[in-house]
Amino acid sequence: MTATQAPAPRDTAGRALVELDGVSKYYGNIKALEDVSLEVHAGEISCVLGDNGAGKSTLIKIIAGLHRHDAGTFLIEGEETVLANPRDALDRGIATVYQDLAVVPLMPVWRNFFLGSEPTKGSGPFKRLDVKRMRETTRAELLRMGIDLRDVDQPIGTLSGGERQCVAIARAVYFGAKVLVLDEPTAALGVKQSGVVLKYVAAARDAGLGVVLITHNPHHAYLVGDRFVLLKRGTMSGSHTKDDVTLDELTRQMAGGSELDELSHELERTPAPDHLGGRPDADDTP
Repeated sequence: MTATQAPAPRDTAGRALVELDGVSKYYGNIKALEDVSLEVHAGEISCVLGDNGAGKSTLIKIIAGLHRHDAGTFLIEGEETVLANPRDALDRGIATVYQDLAVVPLMPVWRNFFLGSEPTKGSGPFKRLDVKRMRETTRAELLRMGIDLRDVDQPIGTLSGGERQCVAIARAVYFGAKVLVLDEPTAALGVKQSGVVLKYVAAARDAGLGVVLITHNPHHAYLVGDRFVLLKRGTMSGSHTKDDVTLDELTRQMAGGSELDELSHELERTPAPDHLGGRPDADDTP
C-alpha cells in the first residue's frame, strides 16, 4: 500500500490481520514467551497487559520482526509467516511505535514525520528534498487525525510526550500501516496527555487499522480495547473480549487475582493486645 492510498477497510470476513497461535520464544533455557495466542483485526484494538517481565517486550519484538519465534504459528492475513527483520514487517504493513520514540529532537516536526522516507524533486545534481510537500503533507495528515499543531516547523523535541506519540501514530497511518503496535504509549504521561493519546489510538482504529496496545494500565486498556490478553511470566493468564469481562475483573486479574486476595488477608490490621495499648474493656474503666 502506498502513502496516498486509503486506510485498510474493516475486515468484514472476520479474518485476522495478524494472528499468533501458541507462539513461544526461548533464550537458551529461559522461556521468555510460551504458548501465547493473539488476534488483531482491522478496526479493532487488541490490548496486551502485563507487569514488567511478563513477556510484553518479547511479544512486540516478534510482531515487529526483530526476533523470530521458536514455536507456534505467526500468520499475517491468513498466511503463515516468519519475519526476517523490521523492514520485512513494515513491508507487510506492520508499524511499531516504541515507548522511547525514534525521533531527532532538534529536527522540525515535518522532517521527523518523513524521516527515512523523504520525497525529493528534480534529478541528477539538482535532486533535492521536496520541503514544501513535506510541510504541507505533515500539516494535512496531522489535521486529518485531529492533531492541530501550532507549527510543523518547530523542533519535535519541544512537543509534549503525548503530542510526539500522536505524530508517530499519524505517520504510521499515512505510510499505509495495516497493523499498528504501540509500546506503552501512556506509560510516562499524566492523566490529560494519556487521554489525548488514547483519543488518537481510537482514531487509528476508526481509520481501519488493527491496533496492538501494549500496556500495564487496565483502565486505559478498557477505555479503548476490544480484546484483552493478559501475560504473566511469559505465559497467558487470561484472554477476553470486552463483552465477557468487566473493568473490575480485568483489574483484578492484572493485579494477581487470588494472590492479591491472599496479600490483602495478610495485611489486614489486627487489634493490639491490651498491654500494648489496645482498647480497654468496659470493665477496665475506672
